[in-house]
Amino acid sequence: MNPFDALVRHFADLRDGTHGTATDRAGKETLFAAAVRHLDPVAAGVLEEVNRHLLLGTGEIAATGLRSDPGGLIAQWTVSWPEQRATGLPPLALIAHYGQGFHHPHLRGVTVKDWPFNVFSAEDAATQAPTLFQRDFRIVPVTARGRSEIHS
Repeated sequence: MNPFDALVRHFADLRDGTHGTATDRAGKETLFAAAVRHLDPVAAGVLEEVNRHLLLGTGEIAATGLRSDPGGLIAQWTVSWPEQRATGLPPLALIAHYGQGFHHPHLRGVTVKDWPFNVFSAEDAATQAPTLFQRDFRIVPVTARGRSEIHS
């Protein structure tokens, strides 16, 4: 699935109050738990690449597994390293969370603050697409379409 199809499905779920096949909190939590299990090897692999290529093997990778906290359900995968820990910055992290007031789960990453903007060509610019969409889903016209129109 390309990122735009996933985003359109996300909008449809928001509009319809669903998440996958689930319509209630319990069903959505069951799907979230399965998603965390599916994501675990992917997240660990991404952080291992960061450790190998950027941290030169000095990083420590950790995963919390699925856990409950006062805000809802959460799972985190992190990589930390000596220089980062010495500064007090948080580790790099991938965080899957399903907040109490949320319609469905979300995934976010934590970096060392801003990401470099190394764009020197149209090809470079195209790789920035995932970082450009940071607004409320209701501003996207496709959210007004019905589920059958979106998935056709």
